Amino acid sequence: MTSPDLPTELKAALDGKLRGFSRSDAAGRAAAISKNYREGGGSTTIRSETDALAYALARMPATYAAVTASLNALVENRPDFAPKTVLDVGAGPGTATWAAAEAFPSLRDFKLLDANAALRALALDLARNSTRLRDIGYQLGEARAALAKADTADLVVASYMIGEIGDAEQRALAELLWQKTHDTLLVVEPGTPAGYARIIALRAHLIALGAHVAAPCPHDSQCPLQAPDWCHFTQRLQRSRAHKQVKGAELPYEDEKFSYVALTRAAVERRPSRVLAQPAVGKVEITAKLCTPEGLSFTHVPRRAKAEYASARRWRWGDAVS
Repeated sequence: MTSPDLPTELKAALDGKLRGFSRSDAAGRAAAISKNYREGGGSTTIRSETDALAYALARMPATYAAVTASLNALVENRPDFAPKTVLDVGAGPGTATWAAAEAFPSLRDFKLLDANAALRALALDLARNSTRLRDIGYQLGEARAALAKADTADLVVASYMIGEIGDAEQRALAELLWQKTHDTLLVVEPGTPAGYARIIALRAHLIALGAHVAAPCPHDSQCPLQAPDWCHFTQRLQRSRAHKQVKGAELPYEDEKFSYVALTRAAVERRPSRVLAQPAVGKVEITAKLCTPEGLSFTHVPRRAKAEYASARRWRWGDAVS
């Protein structure tokens, strides 16, 4: 499994950009950008190189960790998947592209799309000295217009970008993403009820068009969760000193909550059950909330079943389990 921490080349590139960069100024800019995102404004406030770098310092580690966790789940269920081409839609500073490159050594061709010129410039700068990413192609343009002109790719990724599209356009964007998917589409959104709602709507629409779920769901049926519950996962990542300064945080780690779905053209043979929350370990038994091929299950593993109990003690939120 790929580590959730930023790869060495990317860390070095970011460190190089930080020389002479005011952390206090970055913190203020990052807070304003985050506020705009929460209010549905997207990346419109990122206009300069400094804005882009502040955003990358604040959000790139968590976004990378969430995309990597999603790709790890995909690889676990499809160990034979070896894409050669990737299309990163709404690429921003290229976070998902870096994650895909780490997850799939087979990738040879990297294409990115985004409408933000400052984030594009930063992405190209960060990749400039990379062994594999120095020749990435980055198209500047509005998502749907640029996507319509793009070639198909073995792997298409849209991370943290559907929420920036109006509700009326999300269905059309989903269809266009699927049209450009030769094999697998991965969509990642914030692990909020709203982010999950966007994922589940896209999932249902594309299954109706012939897609199959590779992860996290062990089935193509309707999601068994009922409001106010929602499907989301969490990934812990370590914060660097610069990351803590920009976020105004004291803890050495961050827990990123996310929702995702990986959809494929062909049905996936191996789709084990998925742990939907951290299991409760008691003196008598372990209770685990699982999504199974048959639907939602609250599984109880008694302590007296020693082998099963020992196995269940190792279950973690988001794990695929037999």
